[in-house]
Amino acid sequence: MEQLQHFWALVVDVWQNGFLGVDISEILVAIAIILVALMVRRLFTRFVIANIKASTRRSKTDVDDRIVGALEGPLRFVPVVIGVFIATEYLSLEGTLAVAAENLTRSLIAFTIFWTFYRLVDPFSFVLRRLEKVFSHEMIDWLKKAIKVAFVFIGAATILEMWGIQVAPILAGLGLLGVAVALGAQDLFKNLIAGILVLAEKRFNRGDWIRVDGVVEGTVEEIGFRSTLVRRFDKAPVHVPNSKLSDNAVTNFSKMTHRRIYWKIGVEYRTSVDQLRRIRDEIEAYVLGSDDFAKPPAVSTFVRIDAFNDSSIDIMLYCFTNTTNWGEWLAIKEELAYRIKAIVEGAGTGFAFPSQSLYVETLPSEVPEAFVPPSRKPAKAAAKAGVGAKAAAAD
Repeated sequence: MEQLQHFWALVVDVWQNGFLGVDISEILVAIAIILVALMVRRLFTRFVIANIKASTRRSKTDVDDRIVGALEGPLRFVPVVIGVFIATEYLSLEGTLAVAAENLTRSLIAFTIFWTFYRLVDPFSFVLRRLEKVFSHEMIDWLKKAIKVAFVFIGAATILEMWGIQVAPILAGLGLLGVAVALGAQDLFKNLIAGILVLAEKRFNRGDWIRVDGVVEGTVEEIGFRSTLVRRFDKAPVHVPNSKLSDNAVTNFSKMTHRRIYWKIGVEYRTSVDQLRRIRDEIEAYVLGSDDFAKPPAVSTFVRIDAFNDSSIDIMLYCFTNTTNWGEWLAIKEELAYRIKAIVEGAGTGFAFPSQSLYVETLPSEVPEAFVPPSRKPAKAAAKAGVGAKAAAAD
């Protein structure tokens, strides 16, 4: 009987001081409180947040919808934080456990606050869009990313300080490590600085058609910290290091005000001066009279007899179209080609093509005859001919 009483006493002692001196029943109640908080979180999401979303949909602006969407995650986490706080308070912890429980609650609160700030950067980015008059769209995106990184860094530093971990010595150690890393990552920092310079100079934006001499030609899809994604016209993606975009010449075709046509039109040497004047004047009249082409003094337009080439008289055509769209430019250039052909043929001449003339002053008086070798008969025919000859000799 005494042994059973002793066993029961051990059971009670374990129950009351089962985990770090905390009553197991209190631990179970604390776990139940957290489970209830999770249930409340679901109900809070289903009813409260759903009603808030429904009310914001009825508004004329979408800013409130974006704000509620960004706050949904932190708001759903609030009941969990409250449940952890109530559970730790119920346990009535003392000493080190009480300090750890309080630090845990503080950390969860700090995490929720900085998480909220992090999520609100995107909805409130319209404030930063006002700076696009000074900075480019891509630089604003970089600024958004920098703000997010700052919130993450400050939030992590705040939580570490709550647990008694000093951030300053860590930063000093990272500074020494950064020097060592920088020596081995010079290309990375070079590309980063080059990317900042590209954005600051506004060389190009997303969606622009660019050509980097000797590197790539295509459409800019994304400008990153280290490289820029350019989609070639065959749809192949090319990641170009930003240093290449900074050091090499970059042609931005999307910034063109007009599109150029530069031709050399070669006509035959038999073309007379009057025909040349007629061709030149009619081509010039067509270009200056068409609405498809830009006019001086906005652009330079030339139609001139340019050179006496090896096999042609060259007429230079130098003009610009009003459109910069490639497809429309091709159609205008095609119509111009039809008109030039009609003009040249209507003038009674033709286009020249590469040719070479050979002039022979005298021919040799005595030309040797060409040697024609006798034809060889097939073996069977020769054999038959031999048999016939023998037969004739016998007769």
